Amino acid sequence: MLDDLNELRTLQQVLASGSLTAAANAMGVSLAVVSKRLATLERRTGVRLVNRTTRRLSPTEEGARLMVEIDRVLEAIRQGEELLATGRDEPVGTLRVSAPVSFGRRHVAPILGELTRRYPQLAISLSLDDKMVDVVGGAMDVAIRIGGGLVDSSAAMRKIADNSRILVAAPAYLDRRGRPSAPSDLRTHDLLRYGDSIAPWRLHGRDGTIESIPAPARMRVDNGDALHDWCVAGLGIMLKSTIDVGHDLAAGRLEHVLPDWNGGDLPIVALFPDRANMTRKARVFLEAMVSAFQTPVNAGP
Repeated sequence: MLDDLNELRTLQQVLASGSLTAAANAMGVSLAVVSKRLATLERRTGVRLVNRTTRRLSPTEEGARLMVEIDRVLEAIRQGEELLATGRDEPVGTLRVSAPVSFGRRHVAPILGELTRRYPQLAISLSLDDKMVDVVGGAMDVAIRIGGGLVDSSAAMRKIADNSRILVAAPAYLDRRGRPSAPSDLRTHDLLRYGDSIAPWRLHGRDGTIESIPAPARMRVDNGDALHDWCVAGLGIMLKSTIDVGHDLAAGRLEHVLPDWNGGDLPIVALFPDRANMTRKARVFLEAMVSAFQTPVNAGP
């Protein structure tokens, strides 16, 4: 069994390092040992697991599928070993988290940093990307996303916090251009937008009314932080999550535009592979996220 585990660890290291030599150096063994373990594993499985080129090694389709299971098995073994060593029910191993770029930097990264101070056996791998990731396939332990409509039906989900999008602008911009009193007034304003969407803004009134407003952007960008900076600088009106702008509203850097209207609910959710078998590290992280967002975000008057 020990030899089998060494072969699995070797395949994991080879694919992570990209070469047999780099894997051998990382593991502290000879190149011959790495080559023999890989060959033995491929012989036992009866398939080629690694594509060998002169530049870099990469997994075959079969190798990629096997690596998903190897990562899970080795992580479970590591957690078990460390739990026995510490004698405590503390999170151990590497917690792999994915989150949107702006939200992850502002909200997720600080929470993860605090967890590492609290739990010395916990390591963190945070990926900031606005694209969806595969949590079911084993690439991530938890993916934080904004908007329940983005949920992969095969993944388990937990809501972290309620959230909606609201219209905001810098007070200086509104002093200069005037404050809209109705959604139709937005047609004469400079609008700031994320990404390349040209869809109208669908605004929900407190009385249940829904209005679709054409929203051609004078300025657009594919980074939420840059969009936020433009708005604070007084360059126009943006539609943004309350969680992203709550502190700016409280500090007076931004002002709530058309407070009787919002862009719809976009809850903050966590996606993970399996609710029944959630790891201790993932559970601790989700509890910390929920606790951090228990205080309602200030969306202005």
